[in-house]
Amino acid sequence: MHRTLSLAALALIATPLAAETPEDVAEAALEAAPVWDGHNDVPIQLRGRWGNVIGDLDFHDTTATGPEHSEGRTMHTDLKRLRQGKVGAQFWSVYVSTSMEEPQAVQATIEQIDVTRRLVARYPDDLMLALTADDVEAARKQGKIASLMGMEGGHSIGSSLGVLRQMYAIGARYMTLTHNRNTPWADSATDTPEHDGLTDFGVKVVQEMNRLGMLVDLSHVSEATMHDALDAAKAPVIFSHSGARAINGHARNVPDSVLKRLPANGGIVMVVAYPAYVDEELRLWLAARKAEEARLDSLWQGQPEAAKAGIDAWDKAHPMPEVSIADMADHIDHIRKVAGIDHIGIGGDYDGMLTGPVGMEDVTGYPLLFVELARRGYSQADLEKISWRNMMRVMRGAEAYAKSVADMAPIETAVK
Repeated sequence: MHRTLSLAALALIATPLAAETPEDVAEAALEAAPVWDGHNDVPIQLRGRWGNVIGDLDFHDTTATGPEHSEGRTMHTDLKRLRQGKVGAQFWSVYVSTSMEEPQAVQATIEQIDVTRRLVARYPDDLMLALTADDVEAARKQGKIASLMGMEGGHSIGSSLGVLRQMYAIGARYMTLTHNRNTPWADSATDTPEHDGLTDFGVKVVQEMNRLGMLVDLSHVSEATMHDALDAAKAPVIFSHSGARAINGHARNVPDSVLKRLPANGGIVMVVAYPAYVDEELRLWLAARKAEEARLDSLWQGQPEAAKAGIDAWDKAHPMPEVSIADMADHIDHIRKVAGIDHIGIGGDYDGMLTGPVGMEDVTGYPLLFVELARRGYSQADLEKISWRNMMRVMRGAEAYAKSVADMAPIETAVK
């Protein structure tokens, strides 16, 4: 017997299913795998603004922090905005200034670990201290933001493997081998080379970090140091907040010679939002402005008002370039092309800069970045790797190597 389909049924058959929009793809990816961010500088804001006295701080909402505080800007981060930004895990940077002598830096780093742990403990409904990959997974299941800690700069260990081990014991899970200056054992990207990379002691630092299961972070280090560290490393490395040097030529970014080595190592570049490292036009503008300031200071010696008038006129004639989300996505495209999709993460550097790109001025902007990537053809699986799964694989890799050498004795060096 023939049955006649209704007009409504025929219309349903004839109408193709609506295609997923980039917004749909990004939303689904971040629901399944929220952002695991490699670098946020809230701890140094706590030190600079409040001297680490945080009893009256409302970290649910920091939008009332304003120009009267450090850097003349409002903080980029709070619990409300982390949720809006779909952040599920955060490496908090326990950075201290490289202007400190090493013994001072060691003390200050311990203080920064302490204040970070106190901040996490004050908000148990939203934050959970994470010391292992399993802890990160547990926080995710409980709907909390996994909170890890990373030391930014090898000066934080005072050239001591004993101090390194104790920093790991109290919670540090990565160390950036240098910051803006060289250490006695490693060259920075932004200092005059002294060691041509790592010294013999610097190699031991990498080896001991691997033995412990502490991630080796190569943001801020020189190209020679990157290569020496990759030569020494037995576990995946990270770049906690860096871009691609082929897109922006700043020394803080990762050259192709290193990107090509990442697949063999298993490491990742967590792409930074810092505008001067993202957009080449801005980098060149900043260099030109700095040169103009130097020229005016020389031309108008002892006449600061004239020098200021000159730079104000220059600024008016040369507006600062705007940096976009698309510019940041260009770095991700390049890293995918050279190293592959498995070697990309996100490391914003919020609260360590004046602002992020337009649309990503603070931590709420991450979903827009993922929409931009979806527009460029990244699949949901690709986006999940970038947001979360690549970093999880790297951390588990570091932990697996440490477990495999659990019987290895700590590396000993003579104290001086």
